[in-house]
Amino acid sequence: MIDSTQTPTDVPESEMDFLTLLEESFAVALPERGDIVTGTVLSVDHMGLLVDLGLKRDGVVPRSDLDRLGEELEVHVGDQIAVMIVRTEDDEGNMIVSVAQAKQNEDWIRAEELMNAGKIIEGEIADANRGGLIVPFGNLRGFVPASHVVNLPRGLNEEERTAHLRSLIGQQIAVKVIEVNRRRRRLVLSQREAQRELRDASKDQLLASLKEGETRRGVVSGLRDFGAFVDLGGADGLIHISELAWHRVKHPREVLSVGDEIDVYVLRLDQDGRRIGLSLKRLQPNPWSQVDEMYHVGQIVEGTISRVTQFGAFVSLEPGIEALLHASQISDPAPANPGDVLREGMTIQARIISIEPHRQRLGLSIRDVENALEAAVQEELDTLAETADALEAAEPIAEAEAPAADETEAPVAQVEAQAEAQIESGASEPDTVESETVRPVAEDETMTE
Repeated sequence: MIDSTQTPTDVPESEMDFLTLLEESFAVALPERGDIVTGTVLSVDHMGLLVDLGLKRDGVVPRSDLDRLGEELEVHVGDQIAVMIVRTEDDEGNMIVSVAQAKQNEDWIRAEELMNAGKIIEGEIADANRGGLIVPFGNLRGFVPASHVVNLPRGLNEEERTAHLRSLIGQQIAVKVIEVNRRRRRLVLSQREAQRELRDASKDQLLASLKEGETRRGVVSGLRDFGAFVDLGGADGLIHISELAWHRVKHPREVLSVGDEIDVYVLRLDQDGRRIGLSLKRLQPNPWSQVDEMYHVGQIVEGTISRVTQFGAFVSLEPGIEALLHASQISDPAPANPGDVLREGMTIQARIISIEPHRQRLGLSIRDVENALEAAVQEELDTLAETADALEAAEPIAEAEAPAADETEAPVAQVEAQAEAQIESGASEPDTVESETVRPVAEDETMTE
C-alpha cells in the first residue's frame, strides 16, 4: 500500500510509473456531442453497427442512421470509419454515434472550401417549392432561392412560380456555394452567380478573339431604353441606341426584336472594363454620303416631324436624313414654344436653306415656304408657256420647208392659168379650152378637120 505521506522522491520508480499512467488515464478527455472520432467496426447486423472508439464504451450506430445513407455506404467488420458523437450515453449506457452526420460534416467542410475558393459545381435539381430549388450536395440538401434561379419569368403569381420551378426538376445546373451555416444547417447555392462567372470567363475568351472593325453574327438577347444587347456566343455586346440606324430611333424595339439573328460591326473594345461596343448602322450605307445628289438649296421637300425641342424641330427626310428646322425658320417672329405650332408625327413641306454633308447637317425653313411654292409653280408655268411659244413659232418654218407638189400636177396649174387669161380677154368659157396635155386629140378628130 502506498503511503500518502510519502513525497514523490520517496516513492520507488516502479510505483511512480504506475501512478503516472493512472493519472493520465483519468485525464483522458471523453468526446463531447458533435465531435468527430474514428473507430473500428466490430460488428454489422440488422440493428446497426458497433464501433470500437478506443474509449471505455463502444459506439452504437442505429440502423435508422445507416438507412439515411441509402446504398452508398458499404461497411464490413474491421473497417475504419468516422462517426459523430450524438449522445455520450443513452439509457443503457451506450454512446450513440452517427455515420450519416459524420459524412455530412465532411460535406460541410467541402462546402466551406468550395465557397472560399469560389468554385462552380454541377448538381441535379431534386425538388422544388415556392421558395426555390433543392439540389443535393453529398449528404446535404443545398437550397437555390428563387431569386438566384436563372431565367425565372417575372410577374408570376405564387402558384405559377411554383409550377415553373417544379418543371425544372431533373435538370442539371451549375451552381456556386454562397452560404454555409452548420449551426442552422443552411447550405445556400446560386445558379445566377455561377452563370455570371461562366459568362465572365466566356467574355474574356471572346474579348481576346475580337478585333475592332470586324463583323460578327449574333442574337439579340435583350432590349433596353438605351440600346440592344447581342449575344456573340457566350458574352453580350451592346448596340447603343445611337448606333442602331442613321435616323433617330426612339426605342430599340423600332428596329429589333429579342431573338433576331443579325450581323453587327465591332465598334470598340474595352479590355479593362470588359465591354464590347457594337454597331448596326455602320453596316448600312451612310445617307449623308449621297445627300448632295438628292437635295439642293432652295428645294421644296416633304418630311415628318420626329422631335420637337425648345429651339426648333427635327424633320426626318428620306433616306434616313434628319434635318433641323430652327425656331427662327418656323415663322416671323419665331414662336416662343415650337410645340405650339408643330407636333411629332406631323408631315410638313419645307425649303432647304443649307446643306453641310461633312457635318451631317441640313437646314430647313417653312417661314416662306408658301411663297417658295408659289414661285415654284409660277416658274413651272413660265417654263410651259415658253415651250408652247417655241412650238408655235416653229410651225411656219415647217410649212415653208414643205416638199414641192407632185410633178404630174404642174400641167394642170398651167391650164388653170391659161383659162384665167382667156376669161379676162373675153374668150370662151375655160372649160372649152383643151390641151393635149390634159386630153390627147383623137386620130379621127384630126382627119375630120
